Amino acid sequence: MTQPAPIVLVSPAMGIGSRYYRLLVAEFESRGWSARALTRRGFEPDSPPAARGRDWSYDDEITDMAGAVARARTETPGRPVILLGHSLGGQLAVGHQLHHPPADGVVTVGSALPWHRDYPMRGLPILLMAGAIVPALTGLFGFLPKPAFGGPGARTMMREWARMAVTGRTPFPSPGPVTSPSLLVSLEGDRLAPEPAVDTFATRHFSAPALTRWHYRNADVPPGASNDHIGWARKPAPVVDHVIAWWATTTAPHHPSAATR
Repeated sequence: MTQPAPIVLVSPAMGIGSRYYRLLVAEFESRGWSARALTRRGFEPDSPPAARGRDWSYDDEITDMAGAVARARTETPGRPVILLGHSLGGQLAVGHQLHHPPADGVVTVGSALPWHRDYPMRGLPILLMAGAIVPALTGLFGFLPKPAFGGPGARTMMREWARMAVTGRTPFPSPGPVTSPSLLVSLEGDRLAPEPAVDTFATRHFSAPALTRWHYRNADVPPGASNDHIGWARKPAPVVDHVIAWWATTTAPHHPSAATR
């Protein structure tokens, strides 16, 4: 019996609303899958931005994600649910899989553990941001204002991100690895999620037997497309191709998962 096509829930990157992913959603739907982009607090037309009196955390965002997964299961019973997390969205997906009824699969694109040691220049720029700029600005304004990275960002969430960058520890407990079938995509030349940081994210938080890795190289980018940290979602066909091929392999009977490049 053929398994029904999945529904993909796209979790946006930091500072990006759901509307940005309309072309990604359309690309999945053109292949016969269903997809929807989840909302990001503070970055939707009907969601007030962060302010001194308007704060939230990683856990709040993960709880929002859990509600979306539950709704997808209710609305489309029997259909596999895949979380596709872009950058921050991939971090949230890990928290969801570890602390809520898990989705059937996880895809991350440009997601990493933003531990400074995995970044160029010994991580000094990210340490400056995490160790000085975020604490100072959130203390002064009660939130992280523009043009700072992620602004306008919620005070608690941005401080949690900053501690993760300094310590290498997630803002949520990580009692074990994600064991759901997982595809982690790194992007060549990505300064926000360099390949070593994606590798650390993979080894610390995903079970190796369930993990597939793909490094989207410059040489693999077709004309008119991009493997930029943000721009990949504007011409997403190569990523969607890999997601569909990965899922077909993952769900094939008696086929063991393998970590690949």
